[in-house]
Amino acid sequence: MIAILMFVVILALLMVGIPVAFVFGAVSIVFAFFIPEIGFDIFATLPFRIYGIMSNTTLIAVPLFIAMGLVLEKSLMAEKLLVAMSSAFRTIRGGLAVSVVLVGAMLAASTGVVSASVVMMSVIALPLMLRAGYDKSLSSGTIAASGTLGQIIPPSIILIILGDVMSVSVGELFMGAVLPGLLLVLLYIIYIFVFSYLKPEVAPVAKDVKEVSFREILAAVTPPLLLMLTVLGTIFAGVASPTESAAFGVVGALLLALFNKTLSFEMLKYATLESVKLSGMIFMILIGATAFSLVFNELGGSDLILEFFSQEIGDVWFFIAFAMLIIFILGFFIDFIEISFIVVPILVPVMHAFGIDPVWFGVLIALNLQASFLTPPFGLSLFFLKGAAGDSVTTMQIYKGIVPFIVLQFLALVLVMLFPNLVFAFL
Repeated sequence: MIAILMFVVILALLMVGIPVAFVFGAVSIVFAFFIPEIGFDIFATLPFRIYGIMSNTTLIAVPLFIAMGLVLEKSLMAEKLLVAMSSAFRTIRGGLAVSVVLVGAMLAASTGVVSASVVMMSVIALPLMLRAGYDKSLSSGTIAASGTLGQIIPPSIILIILGDVMSVSVGELFMGAVLPGLLLVLLYIIYIFVFSYLKPEVAPVAKDVKEVSFREILAAVTPPLLLMLTVLGTIFAGVASPTESAAFGVVGALLLALFNKTLSFEMLKYATLESVKLSGMIFMILIGATAFSLVFNELGGSDLILEFFSQEIGDVWFFIAFAMLIIFILGFFIDFIEISFIVVPILVPVMHAFGIDPVWFGVLIALNLQASFLTPPFGLSLFFLKGAAGDSVTTMQIYKGIVPFIVLQFLALVLVMLFPNLVFAFL
């Protein structure tokens, strides 16, 4: 029960707003100090664990994919895509919103950086949608949800982290997430068309959108598609590991920026510094989580949870439903990195005890974690959108607009649970 108390204390401190890595480390030290049978000797193996983290070749893909996304953010690719897609769908009711979803999916497959996608589309697409007479809630909800597709559509940072935490092939997770990601895109588009048909005033036909020729549309779509197919194709074909493909993706992003005449020293400096900041944060959390797992496991926390689910409950579907519910609730208060390093390692032994396929379970978790970006009050995508949009939309309009997309994410999660072949189709 002391292990459960330790877990509760960590969650409480995280919700207060104390930095994650410090919470993990401090709570682990305090519990080790005050429990004689644990003591500081438990940390004797921590340096070896840290060295293992630093030498993990899979995790090298994290800063590389972040750098690739940041370079593409500054390459004007998103602007060209939005202009091209908006023109292609301008004569269809709800077409602007659909174009935002499609651009969000392409950005997700090209960059995987949620913050960049949401901010870019908030700055570019939101004014365009509002000028066309779109409902503010629908506009903001579409942009926030579409920008968050990078959580499930490969190359996703969360899939790389889950692959390491769950000891699962990142390439298999990437392949398993393709159809669920496309399913989510399809659900978004169906919702927009149905909602626009039932309430025509929320999404009028945007006749005043600038017309772009087919050649210009092709020129805007082809480069990111080639980059996406090359990066993911080499992984799926087994030609390269995710880390090697990430390195190639960085080179491709730089070439794309050069092609668009946006490559500069300032861009390289921005991408490098932001990659170091984001990667440093992730790795610091991972080191703190390692200290937590040492003490938590020594206190018997993992054994207690394993016994509870496998012996006291003994039902695999109850465990899956309970795990998804806990992750969804925690997503209201803490972000996906913290959930990945706190909750997922506790669930992994139970997953193995029930014989659950780790790739399928990992994709379910990734789908669930995507909702953490959208659920108020601490959904990061909502903050990104509000910060970029300023006073053009209110916080309550954003909250109202995002609710249907959270419901659609839950529907996608249920469908993937009921039809596992959506994950196994490419495996």
